[in-house]
Amino acid sequence: MKSSTPKVLHRIGGRTLVGHALAAARSVAPEHLAVVVRHERDLVAAHVAEVDPEAVIADQDEIKGTGRATECALDALPEGLDGTILVTYGDVPLLAGETLQSLVDEHAATGSAVTVITAHLDDPTGYGRILRGADDGVEGIVEQKDATDEQRAITEINSGIYAFDAAVLVEALGQVGTDNAQGEKYLTDVLAIARKAGGRVSAHLIADLWQTEGVNDRVQLARLGKELNRRTTERWMRDGVTIVDPDTTWIDSDVTIGRDATILPGTQLLGATTIGERATIGPDSTLTDTEVGAGAEVKRTEAILAVIGPEATVGPFSYLRAGTELGAKGKIGGFVETKNAKIGEGAKVPHLTYAGDAVIGEGANIGAGTIFANYDGVAKHQTTVGRYSFVGSDSVLIAPVDIADGAYVGAGSALTGDVHPGQIAVARGRQRNVDGWVARARAGTKTDEAARDALAKTARATDALATDAPATAGDDAAATTRHTEESTEGQAHP
Repeated sequence: MKSSTPKVLHRIGGRTLVGHALAAARSVAPEHLAVVVRHERDLVAAHVAEVDPEAVIADQDEIKGTGRATECALDALPEGLDGTILVTYGDVPLLAGETLQSLVDEHAATGSAVTVITAHLDDPTGYGRILRGADDGVEGIVEQKDATDEQRAITEINSGIYAFDAAVLVEALGQVGTDNAQGEKYLTDVLAIARKAGGRVSAHLIADLWQTEGVNDRVQLARLGKELNRRTTERWMRDGVTIVDPDTTWIDSDVTIGRDATILPGTQLLGATTIGERATIGPDSTLTDTEVGAGAEVKRTEAILAVIGPEATVGPFSYLRAGTELGAKGKIGGFVETKNAKIGEGAKVPHLTYAGDAVIGEGANIGAGTIFANYDGVAKHQTTVGRYSFVGSDSVLIAPVDIADGAYVGAGSALTGDVHPGQIAVARGRQRNVDGWVARARAGTKTDEAARDALAKTARATDALATDAPATAGDDAAATTRHTEESTEGQAHP
């Protein structure tokens, strides 16, 4: 892989390669499950413990080969095992649990000592070849490097996935040596030993070649990842989900989607994301470990560890960070970022807002450009906006503050104190207009020229008004003046 990450820890479909292998193995409900590790042992073992805590870690020693790996796994499990032992690989991510179950069923039904999954490939280069006997049973498997030219022409290949009778496997492994081109202890030698002892060796031939394909480089990783995604999107479409463009839609293996949901182009549903019935997601949205309720609409949004309630709307161009919870029929609009924000039923955060460490009550409305200033440089603090309260546009709520139910905050306010029920808080400086500033400070500019023209027009209009109705002109001018030096709006009253 040319990577510092062990091969089996590379990911497709939201799981590592070994994670896919573990999921397939668990689907047959094994009594014991062992994972053999060697390269980057600690990294792989830690990951296995995270995704499957019940799995047993078996360390392979310096003796190479799949036969030795299997011996090490048996050594890590209780002695005296009986029944069927399955052996699979950690880098074959498209192997399905149903295929393993059918292998176990056929192995038991035929009374075989060994059953191996096989497939026919147009180009079998690199794979071990299946050697058939006169009775069409499997006589043995020969590896590519040990095969003759005639054997290399065989197209039936060994997948490396087996079902063994436990007693046969243990006894045969004791007879396997390392006398081969690679100096390894081959698990494939068990088949010839079992057959020689009179046991039946069967082949479980499958048509789905993808299930036998392993990953050895990043080209194969991408190829299998694309095929896995194709299968995933097809499965959901057959289950009643509309996926408008499967080629641009990526859905992880652990995602769940409700019937009649619609997934629009450019959407990624990652991790343990769940989508409710009739929800519409996309276009151009990425949801990771996010829950979306029935009938919700999410477009051009990135969400991580968020909850979006039924019939809520999100987007476009919204960023929902961890801890965001949007209530039923709520709204997070365009260019809004939320983090650790609890937004109640029917509440609206429509546009151009940052809401961090916020609790916003049912039916509240947050005006455009509002900032929940939650960080003081040392610690985060919470702001609460009560039920059906209204925060005017371009306000800064400097946490911690508590805006009660049924309260208002005037637009442009920088709020530092609480607001009680029924109050309006206005916290902004008084407007002051300075006559002649442009003429003095920006003389000769186009702004100055425009101001002079406008003043001249105003003067001409005023002269005309004075001629026609001198008694009312001053009254009209006074009536339309806002925020003069005499205004007390936004100021504390004595």
